[in-house]
Amino acid sequence: MTKNLKTPKNVLAVFAHPDDMDFSSSGTIAKWAKKGATITYLVCTDGGKGSEDPLMTPKKLSLIRQKEQLAAAKILGVKDVIFLTHKDGELAPNMKLKEDISKVIRQKKPDLVITLDPTFLYSIKRGFINHSDHRAAGQATIDAVFPLARDRLNFPHHEKQGLSSHKVKTLLLVAMEDFTHCEDITSMFKVKLKTLRAHASQVAMDGVFEKRVRERSRIIGKKAGFRYGEGFKKIDLS
Repeated sequence: MTKNLKTPKNVLAVFAHPDDMDFSSSGTIAKWAKKGATITYLVCTDGGKGSEDPLMTPKKLSLIRQKEQLAAAKILGVKDVIFLTHKDGELAPNMKLKEDISKVIRQKKPDLVITLDPTFLYSIKRGFINHSDHRAAGQATIDAVFPLARDRLNFPHHEKQGLSSHKVKTLLLVAMEDFTHCEDITSMFKVKLKTLRAHASQVAMDGVFEKRVRERSRIIGKKAGFRYGEGFKKIDLS
């Protein structure tokens, strides 16, 4: 297992819904931002479906969740948040999404991209099915990183817009299970909890929820010798 990457200079985090990256990786994001990394969040969907409130509408929820994500990003030190607003629950790894992500890669030119692992379908142990939007966002991001954003003849109209091709050096896939790389978030664990509290439409930050977040972070960290950790699969691109 590898541990604690050297702080990247420029990071692009691509995920499906507001709060995805904050649940999975906000300790790592906060740590890197504090050490001077430039962080961009790219949210693929409008987040308009995640509510049991009978009076809630998709449009209203989307606006609420955008505000929550902006507030969370401010806590973390994320420099920019981009919302693509594809429909929640309908995200597909099609060429439209792949071009959207490739364009941002060419604009921001990150040395590291972090996204969700599209191969994670379900967990019997945790009684959990991974959201199809998570898998779609991860797959589209991998394809955008290689080969689409790297090879200049993909989306040639980007060059006419002044966007050159870009090669990402490192890809991190969020891995809740079977991770091969761990980041120590012990010093940023309280920031992670504060960030999650910003997503008030999605979580009740009571003692039960905090305990679950703390326990999960402790289990991941323990495998790497840390008090609290976040797990990933790291791919160094040659």
